[in-house]
Amino acid sequence: MLELRDLQVQLASSQVLRGFSLSVPQGQMVGLVGRNGAGKTSTMRSIMGHLRLQQGSMLFEGQDLCALPPQARAALGIGYMPEDRGLVPELTVEENILIPLWVSKTLNPDERLAFVYQVLPELKDMSQRRALLLSGGQQKLVALGRALAVGTRLLLLDEPFEGVAPALSMRLSEVLSRLKGSQLSVLISQSDLNHASGLLDAKAVIERGANAAPAD
Repeated sequence: MLELRDLQVQLASSQVLRGFSLSVPQGQMVGLVGRNGAGKTSTMRSIMGHLRLQQGSMLFEGQDLCALPPQARAALGIGYMPEDRGLVPELTVEENILIPLWVSKTLNPDERLAFVYQVLPELKDMSQRRALLLSGGQQKLVALGRALAVGTRLLLLDEPFEGVAPALSMRLSEVLSRLKGSQLSVLISQSDLNHASGLLDAKAVIERGANAAPAD
């Protein structure tokens, strides 16, 4: 499914990835675990094409991601939920969910929107509210819904449990649990395994941009 090999990435004068490798098999949930600044977000952004590799390879279902621009990567069925949510404040919830569908042009927006509302019915209830009027937790749900809209093959979730109330953490875990058993692969970055340990099929530990021995 997703194979990252020997990723080397420099951001400004800092080497943020130092030969990092990772595999996400089809239909599995993999945890990317590391402290703040370890390279989790840099890994996600590299997969999506927001950071340029100095060295290494990234294959998704056998296709070379490095040869594709960012918008073409999303069109392969990769959905991305950034840590900062990345919503457009002035747009409604529904418009924010539809943005990647408008860009990709490979999926039926009505069908994918219906799927998102089926998985996250609370988003339908707030569909016409502007993103700037939502709480931080509600914005996390919208960001997850937007990732689900285009993420038909792979979801990249960057710190989805960070800074949210316990009730929302439980809700996010419930949604992810419902996705298990499908053909959808999921990569979840976390600072620790407190929230999703029971969901994961495997984990990779990153430290200073490189692979580290898995924590017990």
